[in-house]
Amino acid sequence: MHPEAPVAPAATGGRIRTSDAEREQVAEILRAAMSEGRLDLSEGEERLATAYAARYRDELRSLTTDLPEGGRRALDMTPQGRAATRRDLIRHASFILVAAGVLTGLWLLSGATFFWPAIPLMFLVIGLFRHARHGRYRFRYSYAHHVRY
Repeated sequence: MHPEAPVAPAATGGRIRTSDAEREQVAEILRAAMSEGRLDLSEGEERLATAYAARYRDELRSLTTDLPEGGRRALDMTPQGRAATRRDLIRHASFILVAAGVLTGLWLLSGATFFWPAIPLMFLVIGLFRHARHGRYRFRYSYAHHVRY
């Protein structure tokens, strides 16, 4: 086999190597769980050391399985998580305001008597309220089936 040829996952037992970004993500989850009080200092430091020493994704998965929602909820409650949620809501509201302006302009140009932009705007505002109530998007609703660590 050529030294630069890619190794098939079957040759490594089906295990996939982890990246630095994945290790850092798990480390942030563990730090958030420690600050929440779900992990004591010694167990948290032990798990952090294991996370930074992990070579494969399945080694990272076992570090957060006993935390609620895999520790992601604690990560959302950190100041950085709240700031990200606030930014997402502002971006979402800005999009709705731009869409409202465009739809209202089209309504004015059309000369229609019925204010038809109210119908799509109603759905957009309902989506904004749901976003505000539930906070950040949940991985299980977006791309969790693609990202496995």
